[in-house]
Amino acid sequence: MNKQKAVTFFEWSGSILAMIYALLIASNTGNEILGFSLLLLSALLFGAWGYLDKRWAFFALQFFYAASAIIGLVRWS
Repeated sequence: MNKQKAVTFFEWSGSILAMIYALLIASNTGNEILGFSLLLLSALLFGAWGYLDKRWAFFALQFFYAASAIIGLVRWS
């Protein structure tokens, strides 16, 4: 997979997972573990995108989102 295809994959898959995460958490239907798991995966995908595309502020922001996901997983499990 070339760099541009990888960036596109990370961008789209991270975005879709983040949207699903937001809907799961907002729906308050007991799917918090799944939601925070998706947030963590989304942060990892976005982090890979930021690293490959040399978007260092965006890359750094993903550490915050990953930490938020881990906190959510710990608190809801």
